[in-house]
Amino acid sequence: MIRAYILVQTEVGASTSVTTALRDIAGVDSAEDVTGPYDVIAVVSAPTMQELGRGVIAKVQAVPRITRTTTCAVVEF
Repeated sequence: MIRAYILVQTEVGASTSVTTALRDIAGVDSAEDVTGPYDVIAVVSAPTMQELGRGVIAKVQAVPRITRTTTCAVVEF
């Protein structure tokens, strides 16, 4: 299973609605409002990198009021 953290910036005042929307997307394991330079952090997973990109990350990026995302794939050493 491929996992990643998606760091999300939202429009001002939109973090709660974005977090709620993210939690409804298949492949989003968790989404939390946070403080700091990002407004929401989501943990996502899928069986392959292709499915993660097309099936999960693309849907996350389509959520209204998200202004920017940074995706950090988990690697195991």
